[in-house]
Amino acid sequence: MSDRILFTTTIVSLLLAVIIAFFIISIIRYNRQYICLQRERIRAEITMQEQERKRIANDLHDSLGPLLSTVKIYMNSIDVVHEDDRQLMAKASGYVDETIRGLREISYNLLPNSLDRNGLVKAVKEYIYRITAKHVLKIEFTAAEDLNIPKESEIHLFRIVQEIIQNTLKHAQAKTLHLYIGREPELIIVSEDDGLGFDLEQTRIISGGLGLKSMESRCEMVNANFQIITEKEKGCKIIIKLPV
Repeated sequence: MSDRILFTTTIVSLLLAVIIAFFIISIIRYNRQYICLQRERIRAEITMQEQERKRIANDLHDSLGPLLSTVKIYMNSIDVVHEDDRQLMAKASGYVDETIRGLREISYNLLPNSLDRNGLVKAVKEYIYRITAKHVLKIEFTAAEDLNIPKESEIHLFRIVQEIIQNTLKHAQAKTLHLYIGREPELIIVSEDDGLGFDLEQTRIISGGLGLKSMESRCEMVNANFQIITEKEKGCKIIIKLPV
């Protein structure tokens, strides 16, 4: 009798163990599938976003830009007699110039032409020049030569650098941002600011960490490792490593 009870108990225990193992494996598989689907969704969104940015930038450059330039030519060709009208026309011409400059800035932010023409380092230098012309943040940028970055990775790395700089401007209250791009031997991007820093986990929970998610997703798309080191009142350091 005791042997039968022992046998039954053993069988039941084994069945329970199998059922529990099945559920654990199912949960792990589901989580992996969910994470994969999330990553694929984010990748698809980023790809569509870049395509839409490119389309809008081309439309601005090829359509609205020339149209506004033509409007200015016609305005300048108008023979104005009265001084009041002349001042009004000059003011209107100035507004057209401002609009053209604004369109160029928007077009650049959507799709920097220098990235395709000159590569990541020069595109970053140009972007920093534009930023420091408008903001008091000091950006110290150094980069190695002959980085040989894959073309398909450059746009994502550039967007990450953009995100780092914009986040520093908006949230860090930093005086200086150090930015480095080099090889050790993998491609490495390091940014470090002297700003407020933040609680990483709290930021992910409260705001959803959209900027962080975007950078992490772009790193995944180019098989790069993303690391962020930050504490309140101790600034923020980001390290990105890409095997090339």
